[in-house]
Amino acid sequence: MFTRQSVAVVAAGLVLTVGGCGGADGTTDASSDKGSDKKSGKPAPTRPPSKKLVKWVGGMCESTAALKTVRKQSAADLKEIRKPDEIGPPAQHLAVGYLSRTSLPVEEAERDLERLAPSGVPAADRLRDAWLKKLKRVVRELDKVSPSAAFDDAEGSAAGVDKLIQSLTPPEPGLPALTKKDPRLAAAHKRAEQCAPGWKPDKKTPAPEPSGPLPKAKDGKNTGACADGECEILVTSAVNITANGLSLHASAEDDSVTFRSAGSVMRLGGSGGVARFGDDLTITVVAQNEDGAVLKFTAP
Repeated sequence: MFTRQSVAVVAAGLVLTVGGCGGADGTTDASSDKGSDKKSGKPAPTRPPSKKLVKWVGGMCESTAALKTVRKQSAADLKEIRKPDEIGPPAQHLAVGYLSRTSLPVEEAERDLERLAPSGVPAADRLRDAWLKKLKRVVRELDKVSPSAAFDDAEGSAAGVDKLIQSLTPPEPGLPALTKKDPRLAAAHKRAEQCAPGWKPDKKTPAPEPSGPLPKAKDGKNTGACADGECEILVTSAVNITANGLSLHASAEDDSVTFRSAGSVMRLGGSGGVARFGDDLTITVVAQNEDGAVLKFTAP
């Protein structure tokens, strides 16, 4: 039979036993659970991505979207060359224009990816390197293609170039797959505006920066000096020029120079631009501002 004293001892033992499972306030010791929440089972929160990584991922998304557009446009151009409109330019003229301009956005994508500094994420940097390998191969092949090939085989030459363009698909694993494996990339992908669904680059072209006065052109405005394909002239308005047997219509705007021939239309955006007309003629924009452009013609 228990006495009052023995009951008191048993009660005290129960208090000590319960107290050993927690603190004085009834809570468990959280010191062993740092960095996680055992009650919810949720992982520790990921640190916000660096601005550098967000910029890198945004640049990758932008280049990938641009190349997707290039593939889509190339397929549409080839379709038009194969079945040109009855009242439009013939297939040869369409193909010359296609062969002349198609390499430009590919070269631009290559330059953009080369400017991306290492991301700090090995898998992401391997993706960039794989993209550059593809782009460099295609650019090398496109450099071998002359627009004049369209006059011999419009559809065949265009189809060959389109095959190169369509090979520019994202390497595997692509950025979406990498974001599923790396929380840092996922967080940066979420913050980069270029990665948002439906994002499109700003179509507005910024006004060109003042370039100062134009340098003196060796042959002034004398377009007749270009007859042999070697000259340097100033163009301030629309003019007709015959150079090395090729008839051209050239016009200078505020931020571009446009050349039209029987077989193509080329538009160059400012100083340093180069227009090549097969193996017959090369035109370089030496300088340009709102007053006109200085053009240098050379014949191979």
